[in-house]
Amino acid sequence: MPQFDYDLFTIGAGSGGVRASRIAAGHGARVAVAEEYRIGGTCVIRGCVPKKMLVYASAFAEELGHAGRFGWHVEGLRFDWDALRDFVASDVDRLEGLYGQTLASNKVDSFLTRATVTGPNSVALADGRSFTARHILIAVGATPVMPAIPGGDLCISSNEMFQLARFPQRLVVVGGGYIALEFAGIFNALGAEVTVVNRSDTLLRGYDRLCVERLTAIMAARGVRFVLDAHLHRVERLNDGSLLAEVGGERIGADQVLVATGRQPNTAGLGLETAGIAPGVRGELAVDALGATSCPSIHAVGDVTDRVQLTPVAIREGHALADTLFGAQPRSVAHDLVPSAVFTQPPLAAVGLTEEEARALHPAVKVYSSDFRPMKNLYSPLAERGLYRMVVEEGSGKVLGLHMLGPDSPEILQAAAIAIRAGLTKADFDATFALHPSMAEELVLMR
Repeated sequence: MPQFDYDLFTIGAGSGGVRASRIAAGHGARVAVAEEYRIGGTCVIRGCVPKKMLVYASAFAEELGHAGRFGWHVEGLRFDWDALRDFVASDVDRLEGLYGQTLASNKVDSFLTRATVTGPNSVALADGRSFTARHILIAVGATPVMPAIPGGDLCISSNEMFQLARFPQRLVVVGGGYIALEFAGIFNALGAEVTVVNRSDTLLRGYDRLCVERLTAIMAARGVRFVLDAHLHRVERLNDGSLLAEVGGERIGADQVLVATGRQPNTAGLGLETAGIAPGVRGELAVDALGATSCPSIHAVGDVTDRVQLTPVAIREGHALADTLFGAQPRSVAHDLVPSAVFTQPPLAAVGLTEEEARALHPAVKVYSSDFRPMKNLYSPLAERGLYRMVVEEGSGKVLGLHMLGPDSPEILQAAAIAIRAGLTKADFDATFALHPSMAEELVLMR
């Protein structure tokens, strides 16, 4: 009889947990996964996938608004929130089913209930069953941080934005990160009156400052109101059912108050102390280069480690861990040069070092840029300009970072990120023919 019920027991069926489980099973391991909510995790169920669908929907407002200049005449335009909400929900259901099929087709046992750790090699399910495992993987992700203020229970997180019973005509968004600004852009384009409240005057911390300043100005011109250096102190419900948010010395009426001030690892009540594991101050799990916690038989990947909270990172970590444990291919994951995007309107995309980061690490840095008006915007009444910035190490010419603001920036950046990961230089970009007419050609024309 085997010593353990499973070779790997994964707690959390998000992107990282599903990938690790599938790859481990492919290596011949006996694998089980426990998920207390829905298979697919934050990204598929209540994060980047449904949010990107809302981004697509909101983009129609701009496209249809310009259609007349291209000869199209669309009569009787009307936006139906219920139809969009239900369509997004149905596609999330479809994707959840596909994730479940992936686990089943790889002979991974799935338990749709909460699991907790009861020791270095044991777990317990909420339904009373318990199992042993040679290795345990913690892939429970992160959860939104909500404010401890009077009326805080009247606020919602990004998790609830996809199931709103009614479209909010007035939306207050608290936060200055990518989740906050993406929802602000979506609902502004769909017709809501949007106010963004942030406790500092810095938005999108970690992104290129000039690109962020340009983006903020564009969003403001499109109607998003920014209230910076201000805190949300209180929320109350009025007799008509609407909300009143107290922000600094101002009282702002709203139909919904979305709090998007960050996410913390979802380790509370997981029983990690039974294996001698002490999470950090935010609940994060410290791991070594191969994904092991302080207990050698327990591992962690994804947002729960609070390193880079992005789905592709969790997937790469999960894959590497499975190869390490069961594929005789021990390998770690490099967390530098991770491409990222903010799906605002227009979107912002970046990879590598900002100018400030590069100057702190390298003795000589030069920044090249292209400040241009995308051809697509020539038919828009808003004179919005794109901005690309390339951070280069002087002497070697190596590209250290690339930052892009403008239509389709995330799609363009993905290919450019390959070049930067390969260590190419500014001269390599310059030696490449431009693809004209396109916005991407600005990558090889920067001066």
